[in-house]
Amino acid sequence: MTPEAFKELEDRLWQTADSLRANSDLKSSEYSVPVLGLIFLKFADNKYSQYEEEITGEYERLKGGRREKEMHKIAIEKCGFYLPPEARFNYLLNLPESENIDAALKTAMQAIEKYKSELEGVLPQDEYFKLTRTDKQLPKDLLKNFSNIPVDASGDMFGKIYEYFLSKFALSEGQGGGEFFTPNSVVRLMVEIIEPHDGTVFDPACGSGGMFVQSAQFIERRKTSRKEDLFVYGQEKTLETVNLAKMNLAVNGLRGEVRQANSYYEDVYDSFGKFDYVMANPPFNVDDVTLSKVEGQARFNSYGIPRNKSKPKGKGEETCPNANYLWINLFATSLKPNGRAALVMANSASDARHSEADIRQNLIEANLIYGMLTLPSNMFYTVTLPATLWFFDKGKTDNRILFIDARNIFTQIDRAHREFNEAQIQNIAMISKLHRGQREDFVRLVDTYFEQGLNALLDEQSNMLKVSQDLRDYLSKHEAAEIPDLAPILGRLDHLKKQIRDYQKERDLLNLKATNQRQHALAEHIAPFFKALHAQLKGFDTLVRQHSKANPRDSKALKSSLEELHREVKAAEAAFAHIGWLQERFPKAEYEDVTGLCKLATIEEVKEQDYSLNPGRYVGVVIEEDGKAEEEFLAELADMHEEIESLNAESVHLNNIIQKNFLAIVGAEND
Repeated sequence: MTPEAFKELEDRLWQTADSLRANSDLKSSEYSVPVLGLIFLKFADNKYSQYEEEITGEYERLKGGRREKEMHKIAIEKCGFYLPPEARFNYLLNLPESENIDAALKTAMQAIEKYKSELEGVLPQDEYFKLTRTDKQLPKDLLKNFSNIPVDASGDMFGKIYEYFLSKFALSEGQGGGEFFTPNSVVRLMVEIIEPHDGTVFDPACGSGGMFVQSAQFIERRKTSRKEDLFVYGQEKTLETVNLAKMNLAVNGLRGEVRQANSYYEDVYDSFGKFDYVMANPPFNVDDVTLSKVEGQARFNSYGIPRNKSKPKGKGEETCPNANYLWINLFATSLKPNGRAALVMANSASDARHSEADIRQNLIEANLIYGMLTLPSNMFYTVTLPATLWFFDKGKTDNRILFIDARNIFTQIDRAHREFNEAQIQNIAMISKLHRGQREDFVRLVDTYFEQGLNALLDEQSNMLKVSQDLRDYLSKHEAAEIPDLAPILGRLDHLKKQIRDYQKERDLLNLKATNQRQHALAEHIAPFFKALHAQLKGFDTLVRQHSKANPRDSKALKSSLEELHREVKAAEAAFAHIGWLQERFPKAEYEDVTGLCKLATIEEVKEQDYSLNPGRYVGVVIEEDGKAEEEFLAELADMHEEIESLNAESVHLNNIIQKNFLAIVGAEND
């Protein structure tokens, strides 16, 4: 299945599931767990089907003999769990309407748990009775929806669908949803920077287990080790969320355990110095942690305990002023000697004063802080508070700290939410990789963009030609002068393709300097191609603007075609734009400080800033030109003014219609 087809499947599954909920009286929080349970059920059935013939064959072969085994034992050996007939997806899907589907689903989940002890008490059961509160057919409709998942869908595909639904539920549940889910793009960036490859991963505030899943997927993408070499440990205070995480691990085939525990007061894994990697998005600014219960623990006090400036009045127990630095301490102390960590933290922690400033100074002087990265606002579903990513590395070989300001790098999802797209994740992570001397990764990433850009151009070529020709035909009928033509420019695409293919054949990754120079030369050859395309588009813009005034009836269709052409050119150019972004900032394929983006600061420089870890203090600010000539700016301004005039005219027209209709109604009633 292509990525596009899979995205379409995800969207369709969600839209159907969400529309079913919209027609019920269920809250999103009541709906999410049973729906995720059905995704798990479909995954289990698909996997079991792959081994079913083998399981049945061995059972029949051993039956009646000295080595006879029960069916469920063979199944567990072959595929990890056993599904009796009453737990099969098609059995439940095809139950007659007279049967109680909610009770049947509870029985199915109990049967799965019976033969897989790790899932005991995890799968939703009584939750299915809520689904039938107002609509007895709702569970059956959901089963029909998930039956659209292909029978050959892999565990990886189910893992992605499960994560996709988690993100959608988190978004729809708002404040409550973010307690169990950190947006995938933020986790992806964290993973790309700490680069887990094998060993143990600890998340003391694991939510639904997204950090673990992304760590495993990173390993599979890199192909340098196997996800089976990773063992995960999670703590989460809410039982329902623990169950979500356990299902998530099962769907993604991850080894490990998740326990219900309050990480402030319970250390169920004896975490001090135990883990290769630590990752989490803990709750921010918690102010009710009892000081006496944490101040004696080495995992919290090794670099200092956050304390209030003065003793509290009254007889109540003294609390920490803020738990942010308890989490920061926990991360630093949970690592093995060469361990790495990444955590999400409120921006305020980077400059916190008093006892927290002392802890921060101790961490900096112990050379534990690898880097700090400021995130854009509105990246999380629960809070709009700006956040920073903290990175620890106990194996770092210098005493500098990498500061990255990524506040202006994002993709807008909707009015209130943002994310990183895949290229933005790779580009930001590349800053860290260059700092570590991974220059080959830089060259390979640029290579990837050349290939993606060429493929996008080839994919969009025919449509760009068609739309531009439609515009030419229209403008010709109206006797426009000097009509732009994309055909000659797009005709140069074969030559462009040959240049890229020739480079790919001759590149030498053993000589990174020469390869980087060839990449720059290739990018310079490509730039005039897009410059010429944009010049023709500007010509179309001018003519369409003129003819829209003269022929307002055709204006909407004409502008729609032009917008489509702009989108296609932008899509074709996107990957090449990422090449430009990287080469402009790191021309030698080596790390260097970039004003407004990144800075490697020494301990002395950090000391000068009172041990602040706010990236904005170090990277500086750059005022970027938009690259537009005065005529271009004035033309865009004229376009916007024209659009406002058009909208105002339409508003007056609609207002007149409303007034006319109102008077007609009032007049009819008076008669």
